[in-house]
Amino acid sequence: MTYKKLGYLVVGWLSLALGTIGIVLPLLPTTPFVLLSAYCFSKSSVRFQRWLLTHKVFGPLVRDWEQGGVIRIKAKILATVSIVLMLSLSFSLLNLSVLAMGGICASVACVMIYIWTRPSSIKVNE
Repeated sequence: MTYKKLGYLVVGWLSLALGTIGIVLPLLPTTPFVLLSAYCFSKSSVRFQRWLLTHKVFGPLVRDWEQGGVIRIKAKILATVSIVLMLSLSFSLLNLSVLAMGGICASVACVMIYIWTRPSSIKVNE
């Protein structure tokens, strides 16, 4: 195994660990980490890529994304709630300038626009 493939494999597993933690920790997103794992496994290990695609919890999420860039409505809602909670907590605990808060909110708005403009289901050809 080359160093590059090993690097992808390590990042894939670390990302999957963070995604798994995100299932129970509401402030840590699951979807982006699982999708990063899928990408890393596709570059490093056919065996782990196949395992992730057939996984009971993560498989549908990865397959939906790969087949049509789909983010299911439940994932969109969970992401939105997590982001709002995280921002609220951060802004209440940290003494940030108005400019910093505006920049953070603008960045988050871009992320939310991206999430909510993705399809929520796979289109079936009629």
